[in-house]
Amino acid sequence: MAKEMKKIIVSVLVENSPNVMTRVGSVLGRRGFNIDTITVSSTNDPGITRITMVFDVEEQFLAQIIAQIEKMEVVRQVNILNRENTLYRELLLVKVNASPEQRGTLKNIIDVFRGHVVDLSTGSMVIEVTGAPEKLNGFLDLMREYEIVDYSRSGVTAVERNVRTSPLLD
Repeated sequence: MAKEMKKIIVSVLVENSPNVMTRVGSVLGRRGFNIDTITVSSTNDPGITRITMVFDVEEQFLAQIIAQIEKMEVVRQVNILNRENTLYRELLLVKVNASPEQRGTLKNIIDVFRGHVVDLSTGSMVIEVTGAPEKLNGFLDLMREYEIVDYSRSGVTAVERNVRTSPLLD
């Protein structure tokens, strides 16, 4: 019987130094863990960088992933983000072929998903949608009725809702 896979969001605060994302990714990759998405961003402390990673992993391997990350000398803090107490978003840019006759219908779909047309040409449009990954998946499912030329997703970025702050960022 196959074990249940679970999406886990991990936030890692690391020293802001060259190749830090590559080092974190390679430590996990060498041990056979696949990162679904990875996003790196600055924080309010110029010496600290936030790496947000999403894993599709069996629960039993989560402790091993965290232990591998925490062993690294550049790592200052690791948090598993609880979906109920975390705001998380992803950006999707999707280019679809769109005739003038299709644009009204497409605009209605875009409005439902609170998206925006960011580029329009005679035969295509580029649409921007932000939100939870599940929302973007739903939008892409609807766009498959049209001819998708290309799309790009940013990966998840997240911040906890509660008032607890990291002592590293105070």
